[in-house]
Amino acid sequence: MAARPAAASRFLRKTGQHAAIEPDAFTAGAYVLTIGGAEQSHVNLAEPGEIFYEYLRRIGHVVDLAAPAGEPVRALHLGAGALTLARYIQATRPGSVQYAVELERELLDFVLQQLPMPDGTELHTLIGDARDALAELPAELRFDVVILDIFSGPEAPEHIACTAFYAEAAAKLTPRGVLIINVGDEPGLTLVRSQVAALRRAMPGVSAFAESSMFAGRHPGNIVLIGTQGPWPVGWTEDLKARGPHPARVLAGMDLDALSR
Repeated sequence: MAARPAAASRFLRKTGQHAAIEPDAFTAGAYVLTIGGAEQSHVNLAEPGEIFYEYLRRIGHVVDLAAPAGEPVRALHLGAGALTLARYIQATRPGSVQYAVELERELLDFVLQQLPMPDGTELHTLIGDARDALAELPAELRFDVVILDIFSGPEAPEHIACTAFYAEAAAKLTPRGVLIINVGDEPGLTLVRSQVAALRRAMPGVSAFAESSMFAGRHPGNIVLIGTQGPWPVGWTEDLKARGPHPARVLAGMDLDALSR
């Protein structure tokens, strides 16, 4: 693999911001992607099976349950970032077929140039809006995992933060497939509540997975929503709680009613 520069940056024409990739000062072989000066992604090239951000680790644990350990899956990433989860899936499930959709062409090109994917990765990239890209995929294509990671606060795109979009995403799942949505929100959890309600109208099984104190709605943070093609697997609640990061809480069934509106 060609040597990478100590740091690099790229102007993103669509948003008018700068993206930068710099080595992590505390972890050898790891890099941090920032956009507009805000930390956006963390990648450990030396150990791609290790994930730094807590919410991404939780998503990784859901992917772990989506199929038997080590079995290849077909995954769709709506929102590519630095492809942290794509690298995780390749490390833990070699032979997986993955698709990544990113709105910013310059960002995806920059990430792949500076932080190449591991040898043997089958990654198909698409540039454009997440909902448009979903509709343009081959009609017969189905995924074991669809991950949506584009919400960064209460101002979410209305055409994506809705039941119709979740139903369209669910239609692209295999019978065992799971839809995983990262929702970043402010105190009060207005966006989380609306998305729980929207997802419940689109899929039979729904749960919310986060650091325990997040559900009090007193501080900003991330809650991972999970939709399943059938009833929520009861055993997954305790399994995800045990996997952490700790303290962890999973709400499903009637326990999730308090987050619906």
